[in-house]
Amino acid sequence: MPELPEVETTVNYLKKKVLGRKILSFWTDTPKLLKKPKLADFGKLIYGKKINDIKRVGKNILFYLEDNLIMLIHQKLSGHLLFGNWEIGEKVKSKIKGPLSTDPQNRFIRFIWQLDNGWQLGLSDLRKFAKIELDSQKKIESELFKSLGPDALKISFREFRERIGKYNRSIKEVLMDQKVIAGIGNIYADEILWQAKVSPFLKARELKEDVLKKIYQAMKFILKKALKAHGTSIDDYRLPNGKKGYYQNLRKVYQREGEPCFRCQSKIQRIKIKERSAHFCPVCQKIPF
Repeated sequence: MPELPEVETTVNYLKKKVLGRKILSFWTDTPKLLKKPKLADFGKLIYGKKINDIKRVGKNILFYLEDNLIMLIHQKLSGHLLFGNWEIGEKVKSKIKGPLSTDPQNRFIRFIWQLDNGWQLGLSDLRKFAKIELDSQKKIESELFKSLGPDALKISFREFRERIGKYNRSIKEVLMDQKVIAGIGNIYADEILWQAKVSPFLKARELKEDVLKKIYQAMKFILKKALKAHGTSIDDYRLPNGKKGYYQNLRKVYQREGEPCFRCQSKIQRIKIKERSAHFCPVCQKIPF
């Protein structure tokens, strides 16, 4: 699932391409991705609307449209937004040469929005789990901000310490809980805890302030590093131009089970925590007793 660095990269790219453009029409072969309103109403409401701004809130992408409307897109497990041009037939084919047409991960086009300059915004989603909503700015923002904690890149250490310390769950679980802190998922939780030399199994509320400080600093460092690398493209995620990010070439633990730790050469291990994999170094991140 695209996490904070991937979503922020997408927003930054699209801001340069679609701001000020009007949406003329849309196409889909997977209407179930649209959660609200009904498909017919969606077409009427979105027609001719100018894209005034694009923002990231947690892992959500918000398109601010004319008439105080927001189109929210959550890319979920395998979705990613693309900017290009497609021919719609029995199969949807990219007219743009390069990764948009050659990378298999970019071929699962489920939604296309036609823009007034001849270009298109597309949503590729292998598993068909992405979510699209269109509603008033007031309603979308109200519902979203109620369900999310502070942004991982913006939260102060004081608030981070107070929020983390409330929970008797593993620090790995708490870091990934969007109601606690917004933006971190499986990849970066593993990377952050390795960077901080903290075991993913430690209970969040048992962590001392100096340990929380290390996690906080590692969180900022890793997320900024991944953002600079345009995200992680191990599986489905791609930039809007169809290209891969390259943080996968920089990662230290995520999906490196059995490979040597970059610090101590011990073999990276993988264990499940509440149905989610945790990758860690058993020596560098040893639980202190």
